Amino acid sequence: MNWLPIAILGVPLLGALAVLAGRDGPGTARALRWHSLAVSAVTFALTVLLAATFDHGDAARMQFVTDLPWIPGLAIHFHLGVDGISLPLVVLTSLLTLLCFVYLAGAGSQRPRALVFALLLLEVGMLGTFLALDLLLFFVFFEVVLIPMYFVIAIWGGPGRRAAAVKFILYTLLGSVILLLGLLLIWAQAGTLDMVALARTPGAGMTRAAQVLAFVAIGLGLAVKTPMWPLHTWLPDAHTEAPTVGSVLLAGVLLKMGTYGFARIAIPILPEGAAAVAPWLGAFAVVGIIYGALACLAQRDLKRMIAYSSVGHMGFVLLGFATLTPVGINAALFGNIAHGLITGLLFFLAGAIKDRYGTADMPSMGGGMLTRIPRLGALLTFACIASLGIPGLAGFWGEMLALLGAFSPGPGLPRPLYLVFMALGGLGAVLTAAYFLIMLSRTTHGPLPPLTPRPDPAPSGASPIASAPTSAPSAGAAVPDGRTVAASPSSGLLPASAPGLAATATMPVPAPSPDPVAPEGSSPAFAGASSPTPGSASGPTSSSPSPDVGIHTTSPVDPKDPPDAAPISLSGTAARTSPADPPSGSEAPGQDAAEGSGAGSADGGSFTEAGGPMPDVRGFELAAWVPLIVLIVLLGLWPKALLLLTTPAVQAILGTP
Repeated sequence: MNWLPIAILGVPLLGALAVLAGRDGPGTARALRWHSLAVSAVTFALTVLLAATFDHGDAARMQFVTDLPWIPGLAIHFHLGVDGISLPLVVLTSLLTLLCFVYLAGAGSQRPRALVFALLLLEVGMLGTFLALDLLLFFVFFEVVLIPMYFVIAIWGGPGRRAAAVKFILYTLLGSVILLLGLLLIWAQAGTLDMVALARTPGAGMTRAAQVLAFVAIGLGLAVKTPMWPLHTWLPDAHTEAPTVGSVLLAGVLLKMGTYGFARIAIPILPEGAAAVAPWLGAFAVVGIIYGALACLAQRDLKRMIAYSSVGHMGFVLLGFATLTPVGINAALFGNIAHGLITGLLFFLAGAIKDRYGTADMPSMGGGMLTRIPRLGALLTFACIASLGIPGLAGFWGEMLALLGAFSPGPGLPRPLYLVFMALGGLGAVLTAAYFLIMLSRTTHGPLPPLTPRPDPAPSGASPIASAPTSAPSAGAAVPDGRTVAASPSSGLLPASAPGLAATATMPVPAPSPDPVAPEGSSPAFAGASSPTPGSASGPTSSSPSPDVGIHTTSPVDPKDPPDAAPISLSGTAARTSPADPPSGSEAPGQDAAEGSGAGSADGGSFTEAGGPMPDVRGFELAAWVPLIVLIVLLGLWPKALLLLTTPAVQAILGTP
C-alpha cells in the first residue's frame, strides 16, 4: 500500500492540471462542478482507505512509507509516510476540501475554472505538508499553499481583498524565510534532512546552543502560520476578506500546518531547545488566549470575531505543546482536529448568514435569527456551543487536557509558572464563553427588529422617487411608470436595523461593465452559468452599520428606458429584476426553488426580500455541514477514537513509556 501517499497527492494534482488544460464552452461550469466534486471525492476516499488500512496498534511507527531519491547530490529524498500524528490531519484536509466543493456546487462563484484550479493545487500543498518526511520536502509543500491561497483571497475576496492578500503573503513569506534558516541549521549540524532519522536520535550531533537557536528560528516560522500572538495580525484581515471556502480552509487546515511543525520537527528533533524555550512558548500562548478573547468581545463583524477566536483556540494548542508532557501534546493534537471541524463549520455558517443579510455586521443584522431563519440560527448556536468548550462536544477535550497538562508540566519546567498559565488559560475559557454568548444574544435570540412605519410624503423639493407615497404598491410590484418597488425599511416591510437588506426602489439604467476582478459571489457562474452575466451591479457591503439613506435624484424615471437594462437600487444596493440576469447567490439553474429565494451571494452579496422570505438552510449547505456536525459530536462523546492514534506517537516523541 506504499502507493497510497503518492496517489493521494497525484489525484488532486492531475485534477488541477486537467482544469488548467481545459477550454471554456457552453457546459464548462457544469463540467467543472462535477470534475471538482469527483476529484475531491476520490482524494477523500483514498485518505479513508489510508486510515482504514493503517495499523492502529502501532500508531507510533511510520507506515505507507515511500522513499525515492529526489536530489541525490544533496541527499534529498521524496520521502512520504504517515503515523498517528499526521493521519488525522490528512483525513481532515481531504474532508474539508470536499465539503468546500460541495458548498461551491450550490453557492456558485465567478471564474470557476481558476477557483477550482487554485483549490486543488492548495489541497496538494496541504496534504503534502502532512505526508512529507524530508525537511526540505516539507518546506516545499509548506510554501506551495501560499500562492493559491493568495489568489483565493485577492480575486474572490471582499472589498479589502487585495490588501489582506498582500498582508497574508508578506507575513507568511517572512516566517518561511526564518523557518528555512532553522531547517538549514539542523542540516548543517546533523548532516541529514530525514525526519525519521532525526527523531530516532534526537539532538544527535547538535550542541544545546545550536538546538535553542534552531528551535527559535523554526518556532518563529511556524508561529506565523499558527498564528501565535503577536504574529497574528494578518489573520483577521485574511479571514474577513476571504471567500467562505477560503476562510474554511485557512482556519481548518492552514493554521494546523504551523502547529503540526511543532509536533513533527521542533519538539522531537530539538529536545534541549524545546525544554529551554517551552516557558516562553507557554507565556505567548496564554497571552494569545486572553488577547483573542478580549478582541472577540470588541468585534462587530461576525467573520472577524471568529477569526480572533482562532487566535485564542490556537493558544490552547500552543500551551499544550509548551507543557512537554504526553497529556499536553495530546491536547494540542486533539485541539488541532477539533478546531478544524468547529471553526470550519463556523465560517461556513458565517458565509451563509452574510449571504442572506448582505452584511456580517452583527448590530446591523439585529436579533431574532431563530425566528426568521430558525434552522440556520440553531446550527450557529450549536457551533458556538461546541467552540466554547461544552463537555460532550469536541471543543472540550483540547482545552481541558491543555490546562491539565499545565497543572503538571514536564521535568525541568517551572511548575509555579505553569500554574499561572493554567489559571490564565481558565480565565480565557470563561471569556470564550462570554463572547460567544454575547454574540448569540445579539443575533439569534430576542424578537425581530421593529418595523418602521412608512414616512410621510416628502417636503417640497424632495425627489419624487426617494419619497414614496403612503399608498405605494407592495414590494416587487410594478407601478405605472415602469419602476419596481422593493422591500426596504422605509417601506415598512423590513426592519430598520438591517441596512444590508435595503432596496427602496429600482429603475432601469444602462448596464455598467462588470468588474474584471470581482469578489466571489458576484456571479452564479459556478452553479450553472457558463460565464459571468454582464450588466449586473452590486453595491459594496460594509461590516459597519450605515443609515438607510437612498441616493436621491431630481430626475424622474423615464418610462421609455430599455426594458433589458440593469436596474440599480436607489438606496445604493443593486437589485436585479430580469430573469436572464439572476441575482448573485440565488438558486442555480436546476436547483430546487422550494429551498428559498432571494438575492445574495455565497460570500456576501446584497440580499433583498422583494422575491420572497429570507431562505433558511438550503440542501447543498446541509450536505456540506452535516459531516462536520457528526464528527464534532462523535469526537466529543468518544475522544478515545482520536487519542488511540496520537498517544503512542506522542510517547515515542517524548521517549516515555
